[in-house]
Amino acid sequence: MKQSQFDAWAAAELDAVESALDAWVPADAPAGLGQTMRYGVLDGGKRLRPLLVLAAAQAVDGEREAALRAACAVELIHAYSLVHDDMPCMDNDVLRRGKPTVHVRFGEAQAMLAGDAMQALAFEVLTPERGVAPALQARLCALLARAAGHAGMAGGQAIDLASIGKPLDEQSLRDMHHRKTGALLQGSVLMGAACGPIGSAGWDALSVYGDALGLAFQVVDDILDVTQASETLGKTAGKDLDNNKPTYVSVLGLERARAHALELRETAQAALGRSGLADTTALSLLADKVVERDN
Repeated sequence: MKQSQFDAWAAAELDAVESALDAWVPADAPAGLGQTMRYGVLDGGKRLRPLLVLAAAQAVDGEREAALRAACAVELIHAYSLVHDDMPCMDNDVLRRGKPTVHVRFGEAQAMLAGDAMQALAFEVLTPERGVAPALQARLCALLARAAGHAGMAGGQAIDLASIGKPLDEQSLRDMHHRKTGALLQGSVLMGAACGPIGSAGWDALSVYGDALGLAFQVVDDILDVTQASETLGKTAGKDLDNNKPTYVSVLGLERARAHALELRETAQAALGRSGLADTTALSLLADKVVERDN
């Protein structure tokens, strides 16, 4: 797959994900809740997690219906986490994806409920009455729940909030971000892989790939937070520094953080090389995209 072919593939997959989310996120939920949910998830974001699901599913010749539902479910979990993270009781941010955050636009109570509803909808999307075998539904639900829960994203966010103003060494920072950011990115890869036949060696390799990619994403995020303007990022720049949060830049320094992102990319690419899977080009190019992005 050449770069032009990858770009065409990514554009088509993003259209498919956007269309599915538009169809599955209800506009008619009570008391304006649907409008709030749709504001929080539609028409914005890089959609990296859905692309990872679909690229991994392609690598294992996975079931299309299951993979598309998994891609949308992951994005719903990610979007709900952003809605809650931006609220005054957590990160207290006013800008997300280039527009006012959900609680600024709709109020704190509606934002909280929208996040709750989006989390529940993710698992509803994974469990259709037909089209996906019950055993695969259960496996996808388990992978997503573990990535999003106390051992993953939510646990990492708890560590993050508890670490404000406190020094962290590199290992502690890595553990926090392995949970907070990395778990859902790794989970995206594994959910895609679960949609098709894959041996233990391939599964282990994709697990390593997803772990390295997840940490690389966070390292680059920390770098961009101090090197890019809010207009480029689509969110408030310098927020972590202002909140006295430990980051890869504050712990390692800017140049060491940049070098670490490249090291993590190499780890991810090496894992793909030993996966034994026939077509991992999309996954490889997504790893490049994560490290080379500017927003």
